[in-house]
This record gives sequence, structure tokens and C-alpha cells, in this order.
Amino acid sequence: MTGKATLADNAADGPAGKGDGQGDTSRPVTIAFIAESAGVSVPTVSKVINGKSGVSADTRARVEALVNEHGYRKPSGANRNNVVELVFRELQHMWAVEIIRGVERVARQHRVGLMVSEFGLHDTAEPTWDDTVARRPNCVLSVAQLSEAERAQLTAKGIPFVVFDPATELPDDVPFVGATNWSGGRAATRHLTELGHRRIAMIGGPEDQLYCCARLDGYRSAMQAAGLPVDPELVVHATLTHEDGRAAARSLLALPDRPTAIFTANDLQALGVYQAAREAGLRIPDDLSVVGFDDLPVVAWVDPPLTTVHQPLTEMAVAATELALTLGRGEAAPQVGVEIATTLTVRGSTAPPKG
Repeated sequence: MTGKATLADNAADGPAGKGDGQGDTSRPVTIAFIAESAGVSVPTVSKVINGKSGVSADTRARVEALVNEHGYRKPSGANRNNVVELVFRELQHMWAVEIIRGVERVARQHRVGLMVSEFGLHDTAEPTWDDTVARRPNCVLSVAQLSEAERAQLTAKGIPFVVFDPATELPDDVPFVGATNWSGGRAATRHLTELGHRRIAMIGGPEDQLYCCARLDGYRSAMQAAGLPVDPELVVHATLTHEDGRAAARSLLALPDRPTAIFTANDLQALGVYQAAREAGLRIPDDLSVVGFDDLPVVAWVDPPLTTVHQPLTEMAVAATELALTLGRGEAAPQVGVEIATTLTVRGSTAPPKG
């Protein structure tokens, strides 16, 4: 079942009554009402009522006084549906199936429903969460990256959430599940250096994506450990698509002193490298070694099968769902952040360089 988000900005639990001043008892007593009355943000009120740090003593006292005055109570799980909602920005990515498989496995074990929603970027530049909060799921697992406003809206509704494989830095109290991207990038590059490659290129992902930066840092660490310089002309950035991987590889393979190996930020880019290599008359791995990242099922069937870093998407989804359901039951999370280990899967696309 797939939902679509529409534009909304209201974090209150119900429609506001008449009047908008402090002490207005015609409005529902929500976290948003307390925030407005105190002249602070919803996340600030959330920190106070959840006993979090990062709030000044004066602000904390003002919020607590309003909470007591209006008799505010934290929303309980009693008014939420027995459903975990899995939220994507886009469902077109090949790895979406792996994530859904892991979430569905845990949902079935716990006898909760699963709803899959897509908040497509092609619909609006600023998708929000009115549909999700109106459905009141037991918890939300977001593959889509949540803005501060979106996190505040879910918090205001008392809906726990977990971020899957965060692309940007999160506040310390936001639960997430990710992968060991740095060590994966290091393992991929170390594999190439141990084969004897010295001209190793990296096609990185977008520079504002946290996991892409970690994979690139792992590459640099392995190059340094092998005593190899990181040549700036061998590091290029591209979106995580086959088309941009192909374009980036074309530029690298056109260099006078071309690389003998290319490590890519994901498997789709690596498939683009395969196409660029064929166009340049190069054979993989005889003339060019290639390593990807993700280990999508399809890459085991290309010719030659792709050496890649296995990102355990299904296992990550299982861990993220278990964490989200724990929060949905009102229990404390055993840890806020979880990282699942990546492993290198060596196949036929890598070999020692010629000569």
C-alpha cells in the first residue's frame, strides 16, 4: 500500500480554536501549542518534556510552567495504529526491495501491519508529513532524509521514528541505523592495492551525502596506508546513477595516464564504468579492475560478476524495524545509533594490473 505526501505545515494534534494568545484554552493542548505559548520551537519543548539536555534553565522553567498550567500530557501509543510506516523519497531504486524485505520480515514476526509511502521529490520541493501523522502509525522508518521540521512534526504527534542510513548529520538523540561505509571503502581500496594497483581512481557520490563522504574517506585511508598518493585528477564526483558513472568513467579513461582500477560509490556507477570500458575497447579485469558498493543482486550476473562491498540492506532494515518497534512500544532504545558491518565480496571484475 503506497501513500503520497501533500504539502502541509501544521504540527498540532487537531485544528486550532479561536484566539492565538498565550493561555488560550480554546485550542487543543499540544506540544505545538506549548511551543507557541513559550515562544520556542517544537524540538525545544520536546527536549524539555523528554528530559533531554541542550535547553537553558530559564527556557526549561518557562516550558515546564506552561506544561503544568495547561495539564499537557505526552501522547500515548493508545491512539496509534498497529502499523509501521516505511517512507521513501523515491521507490525506483533497485535496493528498495531489499529494504522492504527486511522490514516485512520483522513486521510479520511482531504481527504489525506495514505501509510503504513515497514522498516523491518530483511532486514538491518540500514534502511534509501530514498524511503520515494523520494515519498515526505505531512508528515510522524513514529511508527519506528527515528535515528538522519533519522530525518536529512526528515528535509533536508522539510518533517514534528511526532514520535508515542517514545522508546527513543528525542530532545526537535521533535514532538511526546505518552501515560501516568508511571501513567498506577502505576494504575495497585495500583489495586493489594488494593486487598491485597504484593508479586507483574513485568515483565518489554527491559531496553532501554523509555515507558517500565516508566511502571516499575510506578510499583515502587505504591509499595512505599503502603509501600511495591520492591524485586529485583520479577522484571525481557523480550522482549515484549508471549514466553519471559512465560519464565519470569516460573522463577517467581518457586521461593520458589512465587508472588501472576504479572504485565507485555504488553499484550503479560501477555498471556505468563497465559500459565506458567497453566503449574504450578495454576488457574487465584484464585492462581495468572495477569495485562497486552495495552488492545489488543484479551485479552477480553481469559479465564479469562485479567485485563489490556488500551493504547488508536487509539486515539493516531488520535492525531498524526492531528499533522502531521498540520505540513504538514506549521502551527506551538500547542504543541510539546502530551500524551494521559491510563486507567485501570478491568476484571476477578485479585482477592484478598488467605489466
